[in-house]
Amino acid sequence: MNKQPFSLESCTSADECVIDLMRLLVVEDDIKTSSFIAKALRAEGFAVDELRNGDEALVEIEMTPYDGIVLDIMLLGRDGLSVLKQMRARGIQTPVLLLSARGALNERIEGLNAGAEDYLAKPFALEELVARVHALARRGGDVKSPVLHVGDLSLDTISRVAERGGHKIDLTTREFRLLEYLMRSAGRVCSRMMILEKVWDYAFDPGSNLVDVYIRKLREKIDVGIEGKEKLLHSVRGEGYVMRKECP
Repeated sequence: MNKQPFSLESCTSADECVIDLMRLLVVEDDIKTSSFIAKALRAEGFAVDELRNGDEALVEIEMTPYDGIVLDIMLLGRDGLSVLKQMRARGIQTPVLLLSARGALNERIEGLNAGAEDYLAKPFALEELVARVHALARRGGDVKSPVLHVGDLSLDTISRVAERGGHKIDLTTREFRLLEYLMRSAGRVCSRMMILEKVWDYAFDPGSNLVDVYIRKLREKIDVGIEGKEKLLHSVRGEGYVMRKECP
């Protein structure tokens, strides 16, 4: 289960930079605690995003296909239980580990009944949190995510099969992750920086055309390679890329 941390220097070409990182979201309003958790998980090879606000977290969870979520109950804006309940109500089944300074039995039961897979009371040992997250990520392999649709393009996130107009589209691991992110963000312009962070786990611009190379490959498969079909993957000059049915 342990993944090796990604290193840009270890890649000599775009095709070699295909490492299937498991992506986690840590939602914790205490900056120091969030930093400790994220650092420990990154050391285990996970790709980690951090947020402090419950309302912002719910928006991000709807747009990004996470493998697991570490969710504190006490947050700025919407509280963690409300985030969890809204996730489940909207059909998002990403595994969740709840964190709380309140560890009474009735509070743990409330969290689990709301849809959490696990519950960890504060204070906790980082080693225990990491072990629980590994278990959470393994459990996430059985979660049934919905089939994504943009126009007549579909992507089954379980079987990892893409089809357009009845034609199956073969995708590499990285192309699949890129297409999944773009389809989950359908209608929203995704900048190159956003794509690098979400698909490659880069927190900086490596100064390469990596995103453009993979966008071109993906476009050839889902747009150019399917005759008589309207464009779904659009370039927005100076901003990035967007998946949408209508032409700009």
